[in-house]
Amino acid sequence: MSHYRSNLRDVDFNLFEVLGADAYYGTGPFASVDVDQARMLMGEFERFCRESAWAESFVPADREELHLSPEGDVTLPPALEEGLRAYYEAGWHLLPLPESLGGYGAAPSLRWVASELAAGGNATASLWPIGPLMAGIIDAVGTKGQRERFALPMVEHPWGGTMVLTEPDAGSDVGAGTTRAVRVADNGAEDLGSVYHLTGIKRFITSADATPLHANTVHLALARPEGAGPGTKGLSLFIVPKYLVEADGSLGARNGVRVSNLEHKMGIRGSATCELSLGQDGTPCVGYLVGDVHDGIRQMFMVIEYARMMVGTKAMSTLSTGYLNALEYAKLRQQGADLTRSADKTAPRVPIVQHPDVRRMLMEQKSHAEGMRALVMYTGWVQDMAALAGEGSEDHATWLRREDLLLPLVKGYCSEKAYELLGSMTLQTFGGSGYTQDYPIEQYVRDAKIDTLYEGTTAIQALDLLFRKIVRDQGATLTWLSDQVREFVKAGDGDDPLEAERALLGEALEEAQQHLGTLLTHAMASMQEAERERIHLAGLHTTAFLFSLAEVVIAWLLLRQAEVAGTRHAALEDGAEPAAGRDRAAELAFYAGKVATARWFARNVLPKVATRRGVAAQEDGALMALAVESL
Repeated sequence: MSHYRSNLRDVDFNLFEVLGADAYYGTGPFASVDVDQARMLMGEFERFCRESAWAESFVPADREELHLSPEGDVTLPPALEEGLRAYYEAGWHLLPLPESLGGYGAAPSLRWVASELAAGGNATASLWPIGPLMAGIIDAVGTKGQRERFALPMVEHPWGGTMVLTEPDAGSDVGAGTTRAVRVADNGAEDLGSVYHLTGIKRFITSADATPLHANTVHLALARPEGAGPGTKGLSLFIVPKYLVEADGSLGARNGVRVSNLEHKMGIRGSATCELSLGQDGTPCVGYLVGDVHDGIRQMFMVIEYARMMVGTKAMSTLSTGYLNALEYAKLRQQGADLTRSADKTAPRVPIVQHPDVRRMLMEQKSHAEGMRALVMYTGWVQDMAALAGEGSEDHATWLRREDLLLPLVKGYCSEKAYELLGSMTLQTFGGSGYTQDYPIEQYVRDAKIDTLYEGTTAIQALDLLFRKIVRDQGATLTWLSDQVREFVKAGDGDDPLEAERALLGEALEEAQQHLGTLLTHAMASMQEAERERIHLAGLHTTAFLFSLAEVVIAWLLLRQAEVAGTRHAALEDGAEPAAGRDRAAELAFYAGKVATARWFARNVLPKVATRRGVAAQEDGALMALAVESL
């Protein structure tokens, strides 16, 4: 039986009952996938992720080692390779792609549903089929020749692909990278971009090789051309294939790029995390300038932003399946008498789901898993709105800014809370059994930790949120989001069942805004030379602010769901028919659970926002003044 427990009912509820995707699926840029087709695809892909070789390789990919040959070829565990071949053969790699690349042309929100399902069924496997996604980047910003020579075959064959940023001495500080690029030829008649030879070492490169699964792997690598300036602005992006590609599409000579080491990791062990050597063995490492323009960091951010959303979605999905596994276990595991009869030694044993503290842990997991799904799905809806607005329009740019604001919340908050709750509450629900390999939880915990580190640590996400997403546009986008929350707070009528929760949400919003005000006050003051160190006072509390803003947004989204669920629940109680194929009792339980989850989150999580605001307000910077020797 598969370890994976999906929650398609909640996905469907988000998409079609709350976000209203049924109003635009099958229209405009999403004409090729309507509501019925979307539901069919979700059902079929969910079954694939739960029942096929994809899910079956979950354990073997963790226990069986990857192998690196002297030539730099990486061989996968047989079960993992079988699962990935099944994925490609079924054509699931086409689901996130535009029709121009042979993809489904599905809305972004539906693509993130697929990402959730893939990561839930096998987080490690989901990190491998990113070649087609990299093809989408080349298709968007590459030259015509690059699209034909690389992007199309990356999808058709399919080939592997990577994003190549990190260096041994330049981790999160991408601008400190020293990989060099020397120009050797101008863009020619084949329009492949100007040709460079790259020299350097890259580290922590995900899925850098899979032989023989991927006949070729195309790396998108950042390097600094000779004469370019310092920092990120001096970096350019290059297409670096493992094998050079001939004009007729056949594979030519091996390029001077090699996997030179495999990392041995805590989790996601079936994912090849590689050191990549460029131009280190006497063979030139040929790279083609992407788009034949020096615009590397902007181009790479298209990859980074997709990856950050993917990481947050993976984290949410792992917590969701972890919670549903824990819930199933708690219903079956009998231990102890009910607390009301704890002194009665003859009282019958009850399932642990009846114990108050277990019930508390389950609701903590449920509210965060479903809240984070709401955040991911809402961000996907924002991306849908951007696509519907049309590229180049003012509305399109506005929706993209809203997406940018949400991405640090998706990546930073989801990754941190998923790891925290999987270790502290999901595993704890299983007791000692959760610490063993008899259940998938210990692997979930190990596989989830990387999400707090991938694509920028949580501290980097928090700094990005404050200084790039809020300060840079003078708070305009945050004001828009705050107004959405404030309108909801004021929307209750005289007989509002969520009156108390709306009030709690309004208070938390004000507390978060005061927290932000404290940080901005320190940041502004630090612009004066005499008070430059006050920036530390802001830096000590940026992650806390990210958490608070995420929890305000999640509470708002959950309470919006509670409004819808409460109305549907009342209608079913009054005799309305459930949707075709759905059981009345199950629907009543589902809707009651949505209302209870939102209320619990508002009453138990939102109060933390005020605490964080208070701590930030009294910050005196003593920690930064402390001598390092005293730590």
